[in-house]
Amino acid sequence: MRHAFVAVAAVFCLSSIGQSAFAADAPYIDDRSSADAVIRSLYSAINRHEFARAWGYFGDTKPAKDFNAFVKGYDGTDAVEVKTGAVSEEGAAGSIYYSVPVAIQATDKKGEAKVFAGCYTVRQVNAQVQEPPFQPIFIDKGALKPSTEDFDSAVPASCGDGPPPPKKDEALEQAKKAFLATYGGQCDKQDPDGKPIGEPEAHSIHYKDKDAQPSDPERETRLFRFFCSMAAYNETAVYYIADDVNGVTQLQFTEPDLDIRYENNNSEGKVESIHIIGFKTSGWATNSDYDENTKTITTSNKWRGVGDASSSGTYLFRNGDFSLVQYDVDASYDGEINPQTIIDYNTAP
Repeated sequence: MRHAFVAVAAVFCLSSIGQSAFAADAPYIDDRSSADAVIRSLYSAINRHEFARAWGYFGDTKPAKDFNAFVKGYDGTDAVEVKTGAVSEEGAAGSIYYSVPVAIQATDKKGEAKVFAGCYTVRQVNAQVQEPPFQPIFIDKGALKPSTEDFDSAVPASCGDGPPPPKKDEALEQAKKAFLATYGGQCDKQDPDGKPIGEPEAHSIHYKDKDAQPSDPERETRLFRFFCSMAAYNETAVYYIADDVNGVTQLQFTEPDLDIRYENNNSEGKVESIHIIGFKTSGWATNSDYDENTKTITTSNKWRGVGDASSSGTYLFRNGDFSLVQYDVDASYDGEINPQTIIDYNTAP
């Protein structure tokens, strides 16, 4: 059966929230391949001030008394963001009706944001029985109301009898928020594969504590690797770990503080000695990789492009955290790759 909707949608009467100042920068989305894609397309058009396109996503029942009133409703808007939830569908009389849970965040030109949530009905008329002009999938009606929830959690669980959304990965979401809050302004906007910043590699590490009994269940630590930046020959990343005791924390990498002496104090000359004079920690991992088989993170920092001088570390996961077990240094700028191990808790005696 079709779900009933309130005819007045808050998004259709945001008279205090209107046009977008960054219309030229908003992405162009015109996608009618699914019900939620139509909703995203609607707000793409609104953000770009393409109001005729936005008007066109609706069927015979329009969101305002006329087009001019529709446009005027966005006079004060700076931006409108949209999130959609799990879509449900019902077939009736040659059409499919989709129910789409929606939340929007409308920001006015003063920077004040308001959140609205509710449901849209999107209708798809059977294409085989249509005659020209063809009617693509369209918005039939919608109803949004002010929400007291944060935008990230405001999407309704379902519309009518629709399925609930998949359970959120809370640890992942917390790690993403922590990374973006700390490094969002420092790191590149996308990784070398074109993925947007803030989308990490994720790993699950299952283990037993050293003092665990045979009958004790395994514990789990989550590992998240966030790409940060790519320079001429070094790539940096930031790691977070999450468990049921400490929550989400940034992983710090222990490194030795080195006193390197060169013959005749010439850094291009022969290395006379390397001494560890202390230890320090860093939140950055350079040219790093996680190996699931050995449960180790390796880092490698080239001191110059040819890689003949460098430092590298191996960090082993045990008892819920990563420990430095090996550190190699190639301090000679001699054109050859010949590191020496200065810390070794990794090699069997």
